Amino acid sequence: MSIEVNNESGYEVDEAEFAALGRFVLDEMHVHSQTELSILFVGTEVMTELHIQWMDEPGPTDVLSFPMDELRPGREGEVTPAGLLGDVVVCPEVAAAQAAVAGHSTVEEMLLLTTHGILHLLGYDHAEPEEEKEMFGLQRRLLLTFLAGRPTR
Repeated sequence: MSIEVNNESGYEVDEAEFAALGRFVLDEMHVHSQTELSILFVGTEVMTELHIQWMDEPGPTDVLSFPMDELRPGREGEVTPAGLLGDVVVCPEVAAAQAAVAGHSTVEEMLLLTTHGILHLLGYDHAEPEEEKEMFGLQRRLLLTFLAGRPTR
C-alpha cells in the first residue's frame, strides 16, 4: 500500500501516525494492498481556495476528499482492484477549533477527519439519514479500533 502524507500546513503533524491510520482503514475496508492514497495537511488559505474552487462554498473547511479511480470497499476474501484511491486534504487549524468544541485533542480530530475523508473516497456519503448513520457508525468503529491499538502517549 502506498500512502503518501505531506504536511504543508505549518502545524506539527506525526506523518507516520496518519500513514498508519490510512493503512489500517484501507486494510479494514479490504482495499487492495497496491492501492495509492495521499493525505495532505494544508493551511486555512489553501483550504479556503480549494473549498471555493471545488465546493463553491466560502471559507475554509475541515476536510476535502478528491477520489480518483472510484474504488469501493471490498469484502472478506474479496479485495478491491488495485488503483489510485485519491487525496484527502485536512486543515489542522479548522480541526483545532472543532476539537476544542468537541472536547478532545486536535490530533484526535485530525484522525477522525482523515478517516472521514477516506470513507468519502470509498464512496460513502452522509447526505441522507440512512447514509449518515452507516458512514458515521463505520467511521466511529474504525477510529476507535485504531485508537485502541495505538501506543499510549
